[in-house]
Amino acid sequence: MNIRDLYSLVEENDNIKEDYYPRYNVKRGLRNADGSGVLVGLTNISAVFGFHKIDEDTVPIEGELYYRGISIKDIVKGFQADGRMGFDEAAFLVLFGKLPTKDELDLYRDTLTEHRALHPGFNENIILKYNCENIMNILGRSVLALYSFDHNPDDTSLPNLMDQSINLIAKFPTIVAYSYHALRYKFHNDSLVVHPPREDLTTVENFLYMLRKSGDFTKLEAETLDLALTLHIDHGGGNNSTFTTHVVSSSGTDTYSTIAAALGSLKGPLHGGANRSVTDMMDNFKHNVEHWDDEGEVFDYMKKLLTRQAFDKSGKIYGLGHAVYTKSDPRAVILKEKAEELAKDKGRYEEFKLYDNIERLMPDVFEDVKGKRMHISPNVDFYSGFVYDCLDIPRDVYTPLFAVSRIVGWCAHRIEEIRNGKKIIRPAYKNVAEFKQYVPIAERF
Repeated sequence: MNIRDLYSLVEENDNIKEDYYPRYNVKRGLRNADGSGVLVGLTNISAVFGFHKIDEDTVPIEGELYYRGISIKDIVKGFQADGRMGFDEAAFLVLFGKLPTKDELDLYRDTLTEHRALHPGFNENIILKYNCENIMNILGRSVLALYSFDHNPDDTSLPNLMDQSINLIAKFPTIVAYSYHALRYKFHNDSLVVHPPREDLTTVENFLYMLRKSGDFTKLEAETLDLALTLHIDHGGGNNSTFTTHVVSSSGTDTYSTIAAALGSLKGPLHGGANRSVTDMMDNFKHNVEHWDDEGEVFDYMKKLLTRQAFDKSGKIYGLGHAVYTKSDPRAVILKEKAEELAKDKGRYEEFKLYDNIERLMPDVFEDVKGKRMHISPNVDFYSGFVYDCLDIPRDVYTPLFAVSRIVGWCAHRIEEIRNGKKIIRPAYKNVAEFKQYVPIAERF
């Protein structure tokens, strides 16, 4: 007998009847019956609005996202009007709770610059030596390794938490860029590229410089990636990886263990891998639809996707629809405008128009297949994957790039939980197993 012969026992004994969930009023996935999240905490950091509740009815509205009470639309409009990069400014806002003065922003950026470089030997002994084909795993292991380089890793006082947060925010782009080159070196026989971070570049500029072999990038490329990362910094306390941050932080554990757990959550394809799913789907779409400007051809192939006849046969059109947003995802609206500009610059405007056609046709296709009309708008992943592809960012880097941005939100939420949570997060699970008598081993058959 092989141990795997016994694995079927788990299949037999781990099934829970579907009708048990409504019977015991279980909020499956911490979701209410209408799909909204169960209220489990309070936060000052960011707010997401996608609908209004009127007499128990859900009324769709144009989506809104706020960082520390300030609309993301206004934040973006502010730094774009000045012709500035916005990621570091928005990160300061989320982390410190206020918009920085020029001097405060300069001090923050200078501090990031001091912490961007990895410790001597870190790349060789942590990233290169124990490399694998998934950068998220390399990133998680690197975060845990940073615990060993911290002289006070378990201290949860506010100054120490802030020191650890800034250190992680600074180092994430470096670790991701180096991990990508290590992966290419080990598994694809590429030359090993190691660009030390530069003091004269912002967080996003440094990432592009370290990621690309040439180290070159244009102003438009940097602006577009800066915008994309700004839009991904935080998205309320209930998204899976941020809630993971709250749960793990509530136990009183260290920052590095907490962030490693959040990375494990983000790696899941139902969370951080969505933009790659969009890009892979669109490759399939472009291969099977000959005339991208023919609405009939596009409509027909979208029907095939929804009816499980095409691509991965999941019945999904990735990047369309959102758990909270109804009429629009403000991040997608903002990023789409920049994506159009980038597409024209890169000679990929016809492809951009294909994305636009899919977005516009989705409600009609859904009604044709499902028999009811719904307003289904693109989420940020629909255009972020296209943007990353236009920027020649490798797909192995898509989800780690999400982490480069979301580490800011995770750190802010961890600090908020440590300071305000007070209790370990412990929801209840009802046991529905059949109770049995213990049988002596000689009598078991």
